[in-house]
Amino acid sequence: MWLVNLCGLALIALIVWWFWLYRPPEAASLEELPEIVVDNGTYQPARLRVAADTPVTLRFLRRDESPCAETVIFPGLDLSAALPLGKPVTLQLPPLQPGEYEFHCQMQMYRGVLQAG
Repeated sequence: MWLVNLCGLALIALIVWWFWLYRPPEAASLEELPEIVVDNGTYQPARLRVAADTPVTLRFLRRDESPCAETVIFPGLDLSAALPLGKPVTLQLPPLQPGEYEFHCQMQMYRGVLQAG
């Protein structure tokens, strides 16, 4: 019985880490048009650094068949885009003020951050 409880606690800890505590280790700098790959429950890269006060162009490629991966949302910019499976989607962002802008899927399971500065 204690083994079942231990496994349950480990699973709960993994879920908490994955959905609330995990942060990508480093921001990728956008010098050229990057391809953000949506696969295995993540955006890769999930942390991007861009210049402030300049328009930004992002390209997403969805490889994950999960329905959650169908949409990317930038709530701070009031912007979203549909991501068809296997087809690149280019998204134009307006000039950004310095700061961090989160992006995620509609259920907030896939998450990323855009750093303008």
